[in-house]
Amino acid sequence: MTAAPGRRRDALRPFARTRLYEQLVERLLDHIHTEGLKVGDRLPPERELAAQLAVSRATVSQALVALEVQGVIDVRHGDGAVIRDIPAERQVLAALHARRHRLREVIEAREALEVKLAGLAAKRRTDHDLAAIDAALDGMSRDIEGGGRGVAGDEQFHAAVTAAAHSGLLARLMAEISELIRESRVESLSQPGRPRESLDAHRKVADAIRDGDSAGAGAAMAAHIEAVSDVALLRDE
Repeated sequence: MTAAPGRRRDALRPFARTRLYEQLVERLLDHIHTEGLKVGDRLPPERELAAQLAVSRATVSQALVALEVQGVIDVRHGDGAVIRDIPAERQVLAALHARRHRLREVIEAREALEVKLAGLAAKRRTDHDLAAIDAALDGMSRDIEGGGRGVAGDEQFHAAVTAAAHSGLLARLMAEISELIRESRVESLSQPGRPRESLDAHRKVADAIRDGDSAGAGAAMAAHIEAVSDVALLRDE
């Protein structure tokens, strides 16, 4: 593919030293423009990117997740990273910096809302609610077994718990931050081993709800949110 006029052809040159993942995001965006890639095109596989950039696959994965959350790419199991949009580089980098601060607030909101919702669900759930929770767990399990991250099943599970609480106001508050929660969900479930850990935590929450154990359901949800809040974006680098 012919490079666009006036652009560098060394966009995927190795780093001279270890850098933050935001700089890798910048390099990948530069690569997209340099190579004249369009919506629907694929980025090179993670292994190839890691080799060309002389960084770990974990670092590449983190950068791809950042681009996925911003809507630049769609990471599909078996297909790799497919370009969805090509925004201005400055726009993406500014959004990444803002997301770090926003993510902390989203986690705080989840702790306040979802722990209460789990406790209420244990008191108010119906047989229909339990069936919806079990369906979400089954769907997430199948996705993970197939090599996926379980994002849709994770979202379905938390929605089912929210519905089982039968609190209209809390449900509306959750809906208000649903898109922000999705960002944190994608970030979390992209961590190595996290999908199975989250599935196990979901099952503990579900068991407590089924048993009518309000305190246990709240405690299990609190432990789950604390665990999934451990994401690379918020760690010291």
